[in-house]
Amino acid sequence: MKTEKLKQYRQERGMTQAQLAKLLGVSTSAVGMYEQGRREPDGGLLARMASVLRCSTDELLGVESPREVNDVIDGFARTLERQPGLMFHGAPMTASDREKLVNAIRVAAAISSGRK
Repeated sequence: MKTEKLKQYRQERGMTQAQLAKLLGVSTSAVGMYEQGRREPDGGLLARMASVLRCSTDELLGVESPREVNDVIDGFARTLERQPGLMFHGAPMTASDREKLVNAIRVAAAISSGRK
């Protein structure tokens, strides 16, 4: 498992190690060890981590594979959802604002590829 990914996704969700541990049914020290690479979760726990953190197990494992632009945009959209207190020009972004941003990126990608 890519230990920095676990910590990154946990922090993006605004969770402490203790909060994640409670949701996973493990100890806080276990989460700390997973983040430090001193311990590896089994497959079932890895799947629960991905579910709780709203990401894929491949993302937690750091699996790199060729992806479509739409998959990358979908990942960006999930990242936006996980960002607490996101601001744009000093004003909080609403869920609608985030959706508009993702849609604008999709339009830009379609234009740049010559597709409609």
